[in-house]
Amino acid sequence: MFRFVFAFLLLAVSALAATIKLYLTDGSHHLVREYQVRGDRVRYYSVERSEWEEIPLKLVDLKRTQAERAEREEAIRQETRALAEEEKFEREQRQEVERVPQEAGVYLVAGGEPKAIAPAESKINSSKRRSVLKVLSPLPVVTGKANIELDGERSASLVSSDRPEFYIRLAAEERFGIVRVTPQKGVRVVQKWTIIPVTREIVEEQQDVEVFRKQLDEGLYKLWPVEPLKPGEYAVIQYTQGKGNVQIWDFAWRP
Repeated sequence: MFRFVFAFLLLAVSALAATIKLYLTDGSHHLVREYQVRGDRVRYYSVERSEWEEIPLKLVDLKRTQAERAEREEAIRQETRALAEEEKFEREQRQEVERVPQEAGVYLVAGGEPKAIAPAESKINSSKRRSVLKVLSPLPVVTGKANIELDGERSASLVSSDRPEFYIRLAAEERFGIVRVTPQKGVRVVQKWTIIPVTREIVEEQQDVEVFRKQLDEGLYKLWPVEPLKPGEYAVIQYTQGKGNVQIWDFAWRP
């Protein structure tokens, strides 16, 4: 569709370029397709009458005619470049979207290509118990404080840059971003929960990393840190605020 519109606009621009205002010294003008200066006469093709005509050169304001023609040609060149750049951007974005697999998940951009990251198995650790947190499962019966943790103090997934880029394809519209996780004895803490009694609503706390987000398609986003990451443990997370379901894709930056 965009290519059709692009071609149509180029034709319109070309048609516009073919019409020239031949200014006269009295301020009026003729619409012409082209003109030629021949001695003391100007020969032109009239757009209005579709025929060749002549007029004395002394009656023609050539300076104004040539100046406006040059301005219009430059404007047309700029418009054509802008249209070409927009078409190139649209084409590159389509190609980028097509490279990302259709399966929901997180993909690290490595060597210009998306590489799938396996989701991590997280656990909920409260003063009462520690159990595997099932994504989209009913909220565990716990009250007060709890941590969402990953086993081990170091991630096995490493990135090669302090500003890694990720694609995230969502199965449902939820919050997502990059967080810094905190290594503790044998685990990494991703979120801290405060669970409100009776309502069971959850207040999540996490160390958010400021990121750029770019939507490429419906449910498909690209995200990367605004500032270079400090060495350490991180994760891309997706969650529904206050509901207790969270998905985690862990990684580390170790220069």
